[in-house]
Amino acid sequence: MPVSSFVAYICTDMLNLQDIGLLGLFIGTFLAATILPFSSDALYLAVLFATRNPVGCLAVGTAGNWLGSVTTYWLGRCASWEFLVKHFKISRETLEKQKKSIDRYGVWLALLSWVPVIGDVIALALGFYKAPATVTHILLLVGKFARFAIWTTAIWIF
Repeated sequence: MPVSSFVAYICTDMLNLQDIGLLGLFIGTFLAATILPFSSDALYLAVLFATRNPVGCLAVGTAGNWLGSVTTYWLGRCASWEFLVKHFKISRETLEKQKKSIDRYGVWLALLSWVPVIGDVIALALGFYKAPATVTHILLLVGKFARFAIWTTAIWIF
């Protein structure tokens, strides 16, 4: 079983995060925005349907996902090359590629931190390459909010 499937199983089936409502949503969205490889979208939608609370889900999902990305940013900021390669299995080549993107686009890349797979690497790389924390955190928040606002709008309008 791939790691992402295993983590998704633990967070949705084994822990039944969707069954504990907004608290489960916070825990799941936080963990999904760290280096754990699973998406929070299915959990977000399950809790949204279960609670029928679009404002609460939007606020809690955004907060959890944003704080997870902020944590990932600070992990990157405090890490060394060797630590990232050894513990996160991120190659030097991946980080060097991200460096080129960060040099080109700067902190604006934080708006893409919601994108599955690459979003966590973006947040980690922004921290590793010492992008300005305050601006990065604000843009991380905007990106996370936009993602869940689109899901919420799509579900409640259509």
